[in-house]
Amino acid sequence: MKKTYALLIFSFLITSIHAQTIVSRNKDIDQMVKSVSQDSLKSYITKMVSFGTRNTLSDIKSKTKGIGAARNWVVGKFNQFAKQGDGRLTAYLDTITFKPDGKRVDQPTLLGNAVAILKGTDPNDKRVYVVSGHLDSRVTDVMNRTSNAPGANDDGSGVAGVIEAARIMSQYKFPSTIIFVAVSGEEQSLLGSGFMADKAKKEGWKVDAMLNNDMIGSNNSSETQIIDNTRLRVFSEGLPAYELDKSAKSIRQFGLENDGKSRQLARYVKEVGERYVDQLEVKLIYRNDRFLRGGDHTPFVENGFTAVRITEMNENFDHQHQDLRTENGIRYGDLQEFMDFEYLRKNTGVNIAVLANLAKAPSAPIEAKIDVKNLSNASLLYWKAPANGNVKGYYVLMRETSSPVWEKKFFTSATKITLPYSKDNYLFAVQSVGNEDNESLPVVPGIGR
Repeated sequence: MKKTYALLIFSFLITSIHAQTIVSRNKDIDQMVKSVSQDSLKSYITKMVSFGTRNTLSDIKSKTKGIGAARNWVVGKFNQFAKQGDGRLTAYLDTITFKPDGKRVDQPTLLGNAVAILKGTDPNDKRVYVVSGHLDSRVTDVMNRTSNAPGANDDGSGVAGVIEAARIMSQYKFPSTIIFVAVSGEEQSLLGSGFMADKAKKEGWKVDAMLNNDMIGSNNSSETQIIDNTRLRVFSEGLPAYELDKSAKSIRQFGLENDGKSRQLARYVKEVGERYVDQLEVKLIYRNDRFLRGGDHTPFVENGFTAVRITEMNENFDHQHQDLRTENGIRYGDLQEFMDFEYLRKNTGVNIAVLANLAKAPSAPIEAKIDVKNLSNASLLYWKAPANGNVKGYYVLMRETSSPVWEKKFFTSATKITLPYSKDNYLFAVQSVGNEDNESLPVVPGIGR
């Protein structure tokens, strides 16, 4: 009797295990992440450091020193990768002249963003995904354009990640478009990213998500002396910077303070990044950026786009915005020797995994609604098929109102589902799922009757 009972329990457990929905790694994305090379990343950093300074106000005529030589080199790397992309990758220097502003620009300055566009294969899919790092560097005085400013980590690391992502991803095809950019003018008040975000708004780019990488290659902190290369921060805005007045009432009424588009993207970065990159935890930080500071995603969120900042867990201020020097036995300056290239490899992998999963996925469901016609302890959600991509089905996501991450996933091949959970106690969202199990960004349902 005991033996029979044990066999029944074992059989039940096996059946239960096989009945679970398993979210697995896509083989192409897994290979992309595994292709990230520490040696390649190190070579990019070494070259960027060799330009002496990359201050936005520095020399643009020299072929070996200053921001001009640096941005031309990045475009050259992009063009090198274009040869392996069947003409789908194109690169150029996007320029604008800034006049003196009495603040951080004291002379007419020709600013240039190094841009590479990996064109999507579906002509009807207008979605664009942007990944960025900032090429410019600085020392203690942001106006100092001549002193050596290696900028190895700030933000050579972000640019190295962008270059490596372009190298690897240009060998693959995606339905939607990916833009790789090394912006300039970040230290001069986000000039390059502001130029790009304004251009995207004016020209009607369908920017579905923007990942800003700023300092992703150092594993240790000053003062606290923490050493940790197993955690990565992603910053996201709570209340939207764009047209808050139009959405504030519904945000307050339905308790959606933590469900803006950028915060949904941050959750997506966490889930997908941790799925593909081992020994790394993505930490959600509920701020648009670090305390009273700003990064290159900010002009994008201010223009209504979905954007987040990805950055190392612990900052070392001895190696950030510092003149090169040694004082009281402490070596100051943003030097390559203070970087952790295994950490940079993992963080670059997160970017690639997220970009590839988004660019492979169908677009998000359209007109998602939650029914409120009758009082009910169940929740009826319904939606329309997405505008782009082949859809295998949909995930309906659910979490308690106090949870920072989605806690349950329900799969359905239909465009509606009734769940035995009260909308009073839980928050919901819907994702499209493609034939290769790639998920779109989640969309929070509106009110339906």
